[in-house]
Amino acid sequence: MPQRKIIHVDCDSFYASVEMRDDPSLRDVPLAVGGDGGRGVVATCNYRARAFGVRSAMPGSEARRLCPGLVMVPPDMARYRAVSQQVMAILRELTDLVEPLSLDEAFLDVSEVTDHRGSATLMARYLRERVRQEVGITVSAGVAPNKFLAKIASDWEKPDGLFVIRPGDVDAFVRSLKVEKLFGVGKVTASKLHEMGVETCGDMQAVGPEVLTDRFGKQGYRLHEMAYGRDERPVVVSRIAKSVSVERTFSQDLPDRLACESVMASLVDDLNRRLARKTRAKPIHKLFVKVRYSDFSTHTLERVRDQVKEPEADDYLPLFRELVGQKDRPVRLLGLGVRFRNDDAPVTQLRLFD
Repeated sequence: MPQRKIIHVDCDSFYASVEMRDDPSLRDVPLAVGGDGGRGVVATCNYRARAFGVRSAMPGSEARRLCPGLVMVPPDMARYRAVSQQVMAILRELTDLVEPLSLDEAFLDVSEVTDHRGSATLMARYLRERVRQEVGITVSAGVAPNKFLAKIASDWEKPDGLFVIRPGDVDAFVRSLKVEKLFGVGKVTASKLHEMGVETCGDMQAVGPEVLTDRFGKQGYRLHEMAYGRDERPVVVSRIAKSVSVERTFSQDLPDRLACESVMASLVDDLNRRLARKTRAKPIHKLFVKVRYSDFSTHTLERVRDQVKEPEADDYLPLFRELVGQKDRPVRLLGLGVRFRNDDAPVTQLRLFD
């Protein structure tokens, strides 16, 4: 089996990051997002609050006791879902093999992606910068040969970090890995392992699968596999894409309509490369154009275009011209996309280790 290349992307203190992005007055204070009042709990908090010992799922009263200056704001799930959709759209521009685990994290299988010289590390850097520039929050990423190690790697240099575990480094990495880092190993399991003299995955390798299975049942075999850094689970695509698009944010604003039209062919080439990678796409039903001006105002226009199999620049030029009109304005971002006909219902997503 060819070596997999897996990226795990995790938004840093996601809800709090969105709040700090949208309200600059919150950026320099310890911040928690959660229910207020006597029975409220912390959903997440920023790193200033974490320095005081504030943690997710902590009662709000305890969080305020640990951090008297803590600012608590109520969650705005509709806003967080919208930001999550922005992040996931960026990930899906790189590959269709995206498995979201929640609003703020996802696995990507980039084994067959040839962009960025086929380097998963370069892809992860690209994704992190795209999210920073276009969404306004930071993400941490882990790159590894499988999902288990990629998830551990994304947490290794948080926040705003990138950590890579290369195939040749797996053995040395897992041998020294503390058992508390393993998925599914909480305080109770860790305590039982410590009683057996097991502190690291290297210790667990020496114990052997029979002893672990006898002590922990089915979980024991999973512990044995993780101790060697093994994980054969595929990235599970949990939905059939309703659309495919590409966007480009320019380092310098494009000054006018002519400049925008000059990059249209390149964008269409990128779009068709993405479409060629799709294996479950429905027939194209609509084409759409997106423009973000220098003042960050964003405008889109879509039109039904049946019978289009491989879009060309000439298919998008009428939409673009209709959208922008006759007035020249500096353009920060330009995007093109397609929407498919007869979208199917999403496939049930598998849970981790099910």
